[in-house]
Amino acid sequence: MHPSAQFRPADRAMAEALMEEVGFGMIFAATPDGPRVAHTPLLWTGDGAVQFHLARGNALTRHIAGATVLAVVNGPDAYVSPRWYESSEQVPTWNYVSVEMEGRVRRMDDEGLTGLLEGLSARNEARVSQGEVWTMDKVSPGHLAKLKAAIVGFELEVLAWRPTFKLSQNKPADERERVALGLESEGSRAMAQLMRDLVG
Repeated sequence: MHPSAQFRPADRAMAEALMEEVGFGMIFAATPDGPRVAHTPLLWTGDGAVQFHLARGNALTRHIAGATVLAVVNGPDAYVSPRWYESSEQVPTWNYVSVEMEGRVRRMDDEGLTGLLEGLSARNEARVSQGEVWTMDKVSPGHLAKLKAAIVGFELEVLAWRPTFKLSQNKPADERERVALGLESEGSRAMAQLMRDLVG
């Protein structure tokens, strides 16, 4: 989380929307073997929890049940060149969107894991524009059981949200627009759009 309060939105709905839109993130935890991170799809339950699964052999899997961990979701990011400002007395920076969620983890049972997998596939299959929607019933029960045995489901009860939406809020409106135009010219349209939509 950025230390400057001007980059931390008070509206938690923005953080939830980012998590739902991106749907993928990192789980960080301290383990007896040192700090570890896992990259995984994330499913927001809508009631204060984030669900995810890890490979059974992942370095975090045997350590995080009952532990406090950090989940991080990153949105768009972009380099901001000083040449886009009116004044030459500027330095490079980076605009970015990120949400940190801290909380305690519990291990899910088989029924919970099945619900997680169904939720993840339903959400992401809805985003695929071509072909027939895939569902888990397309896999034979025996093979599906074998695949599920290779992963472990977890649920993180979010106790602390720490969002950062660094979108040039520390600059005047005309300077922000110059930056947005510069970002668009370099192909960072998503960041430019966020700057206009969320900051003005």
